[in-house]
Amino acid sequence: MTANTAVGALEVLFRRLGLLMALAAGISLLPGVAAVTRPTGRTVGRPEQVFSPVRLALIALGWFVAAVVLWRPLPVHLGTRTRAGLLVPAVAAYVMGLGLAMAGRIALGAAYRPTSTVGVRLAPGQALVTSGPYALVRHPMYVGIVLAALGALGLYRTWTTLLFIAQLPVLYVRARREDEALEAEFGAAWRRYHNSVPAWLPRPGGRQRRARDPGSGSDRLKS
Repeated sequence: MTANTAVGALEVLFRRLGLLMALAAGISLLPGVAAVTRPTGRTVGRPEQVFSPVRLALIALGWFVAAVVLWRPLPVHLGTRTRAGLLVPAVAAYVMGLGLAMAGRIALGAAYRPTSTVGVRLAPGQALVTSGPYALVRHPMYVGIVLAALGALGLYRTWTTLLFIAQLPVLYVRARREDEALEAEFGAAWRRYHNSVPAWLPRPGGRQRRARDPGSGSDRLKS
């Protein structure tokens, strides 16, 4: 077996496994998507512009069609050594990203709701989740999506993955919307969490910054 054949076989294997992982991650989101028709808690913005069964179905259908149509190789021809060197970091980023996104989803549990750039709906009686991956960053699902998207681009090298990369800045707007809703809902507790845990990049060693509690005058750590 030549080096080119071996690298090609590994790429095929990891691409198939990657699609299975993406399918599992997508299935884990379905309960939250289905919850858009149920009673909600605090609302910020106008999420009703997006969060209706019909609109969500149309958006999902549009993304699916675009993904299928654009699932074509990018006009980039890489040598065997370059592909072999790219495979390991691409797979690592993809797996870690999907794992982090799913860990964030699990940590939210029944409180998970889809968000958009136009508005956010919280779950009724939602608690402020600060444990698990949320003890490292405030938006672990989005950080995971960014990592997975970068890994997917290196692994699949299709126009679909490039389109997904181009859409990543939208996550920043959605994160700001979520922060706005959580601050309105939890007030000082959220501000302490905001001051002690970064939004996107975890601090070295997972250390959290001490946040001063304005009510007691003492320093506290949210975890």
